[in-house]
Amino acid sequence: MSGQESRRITELAALKVFTHPLRIELWRALNVAGAATASQLADQVDEAVSLVSYHLRKMAAHGFIEEAEGERPDGRERWWRPSEENAFTFRTSDFADNPEGAAVATVVVRRLQDTRYARYTAYVDESHAWPREWSDAAFSSEYLPRLTASELRQAAEEFSALAERWKERGREAEAAGDTEGREHVALHLYGFPFRR
Repeated sequence: MSGQESRRITELAALKVFTHPLRIELWRALNVAGAATASQLADQVDEAVSLVSYHLRKMAAHGFIEEAEGERPDGRERWWRPSEENAFTFRTSDFADNPEGAAVATVVVRRLQDTRYARYTAYVDESHAWPREWSDAAFSSEYLPRLTASELRQAAEEFSALAERWKERGREAEAAGDTEGREHVALHLYGFPFRR
């Protein structure tokens, strides 16, 4: 997965998978866990196993997740993992010519934003409980450069490459047994035009 490109969603049916907030939550939980059963994920999201299984199958049907072979120690419950191409992206412009597509893209962007906001708000609310080294390392920044659309796209590519380098660094360190002091970290960065 190192240096792998994100999967760009261009089909409306695939994008519709993420109109349901539970699927976004399950997708994130599975990416954090690496592999999990529907029962384990149901415990995390406080939903019925049957409902979680249904949503997992919907994500698998579009290639976002896959069955994790060799993960069944007792052979009973199905294990899931993110597909090899586990990062995804889409452009709202790919769906702008179709009213339904434009509406779906807007819903997905809002759902993603809602879950990111909820995650950050939860951190802010509990930040006092984290050790000082973590609260001092956490950041929230806003920059207001004047750019062209081309420059903004280039900046997005550079930020993405930077995030991928840090993800790979963490994977390599964990693979080498360096797990002391490691936590899951959410990096959120937005770049969009606005007018005064």
